[in-house]
Amino acid sequence: MLYDVILHDQTSDHWRWRLDPSGGYSVCSVYQMLTIDDNHTFDVTLDLIWHRFVPVMVSILAWRLFHNRLSTKANLVTRGTLTQEAQVCVTECGEVETMHYLFFSCIIFRELWHSVHDWIGVFTANLYSIIDQFLQFTYSTGGLATRRSFMQLIWLVCVWVLWNECNNTLFSNKETIIYNLLKKVNAHSYWWMKVANVVYILGVHNWLTCPLDCFGID
Repeated sequence: MLYDVILHDQTSDHWRWRLDPSGGYSVCSVYQMLTIDDNHTFDVTLDLIWHRFVPVMVSILAWRLFHNRLSTKANLVTRGTLTQEAQVCVTECGEVETMHYLFFSCIIFRELWHSVHDWIGVFTANLYSIIDQFLQFTYSTGGLATRRSFMQLIWLVCVWVLWNECNNTLFSNKETIIYNLLKKVNAHSYWWMKVANVVYILGVHNWLTCPLDCFGID
């Protein structure tokens, strides 16, 4: 940080704002910095949802999630399809079914993320931004490409399983059992990688207890 700093004995110190050419602070320069960073983060996130082991329809679902284009009840109310009284979460927990609430904050569906964290052996915070949550989960085991790729896939599997469970609950009146959701995450991720001819170093019998070890990325 100090590599390009030159000290002058005869010059007094003063603050300089590097985001503005004049060296002075301006609200405009801060706004530009924040919006540029947001755009960059969003672009990076969109690149990460396209995974070579994941079916295209799953990545499309994630794309719609990031753009707030899924048919959650809150969105249907905005479109005039449902009334305000009908926007309660499909799990009947009493809260409004927004995009973030349904996938990450619902007292029932959020338990899947806790179960997945326990299964993999990593822990992350529940951030409000869906994009931030995805990036945090993806990089939670480190920046190595193999680890990042694995975490990308697991996050996409979870979103796919939760959305399908939401539809099953709504249209088939099925009861949500978290253990069964975790089993679906286990099964989908296993089969997607099996189709891609991924090599399991420790054998598939260890998949349910130490998934990272199975690929030699512990």
